[in-house]
Amino acid sequence: MKLLAGNSNRPLAEAIGQYLKLPFTKAVVRRFADMEVFVEIQENVRGEDIFVIQSTSFPANDNLMELLIVIDALRRASAKRITAVLPYFGYARQDRKVGSRTPISAKLVANLITQAGADRVLTVDLHAGQIQGFFDIPTDNLYAQPVMVRDIRDYLGGDNLMVVSPDVGGVVRARALAKRLGADLAIVDKRRERAGESEVMNIIGDVKGRSCILVDDIVDSGGTICNAAEALIEKGAKDVCAYATHGVLSGGAVARIRGSKLKSMVITDSIEATEEVQKCPNIRRISIAPLIGEAIRRINHEESVSSLFD
Repeated sequence: MKLLAGNSNRPLAEAIGQYLKLPFTKAVVRRFADMEVFVEIQENVRGEDIFVIQSTSFPANDNLMELLIVIDALRRASAKRITAVLPYFGYARQDRKVGSRTPISAKLVANLITQAGADRVLTVDLHAGQIQGFFDIPTDNLYAQPVMVRDIRDYLGGDNLMVVSPDVGGVVRARALAKRLGADLAIVDKRRERAGESEVMNIIGDVKGRSCILVDDIVDSGGTICNAAEALIEKGAKDVCAYATHGVLSGGAVARIRGSKLKSMVITDSIEATEEVQKCPNIRRISIAPLIGEAIRRINHEESVSSLFD
């Protein structure tokens, strides 16, 4: 087994390498003057089981192109099996036609990764489960919830907790977390007027005096989470924390979270944190490197991955 890291999230890749006690395959991934991506694998990979670690986060197009070219280079170097490890799968929110003459970009990206030569995909908390079906190759979708549950028990304890879905679409995710914690469930009824903006309308469930945990897969602008936290406090919640797998946190999201009613916002390291995120006092990061590392080890040894979540 060999590991190869792209440039999108080196800290996470290095943490995965430390978990597996494996060095990284020597490779050069650089840009020409016109920003074309150039890749050169600098050691023999013939017949090897190779895992390419690359989140397709900002800049999404550059990181995606880098992943595709790395996969192509490995295929042409006669690697036995190539697994694309995407801690964050970009374009996942474009998983269906939202209007006339619009693309399904998640399917297009799945086709690109497959055609580049990947034999398998490993990712974390896909925005929509059906994206697994967009791939014609084996695809493992890991869940960050076990990591979140440990953190919640360490920092919040288990008393008087209520898990809250910030919208109706996230109810299944919130219910699964509530079941693991033995907590109650509430739902925020939200109406989105336009892209990137949200308006909280109603809280379904009695949150008075409860420690509320908002749970989501992606936090981008932060508007949904911050508005939900404010509505929960207005309804009498004792305090509000938020947990999300992927901290995209674009635009003014960090400033919005810093000035919000959130006691803390906890994200994983699936996307490399900016300096602004690292300095924000109420944003905390937890690592999914052991989770991904263990999944990689099990795939290499042809063991069950799903049993990680039993």
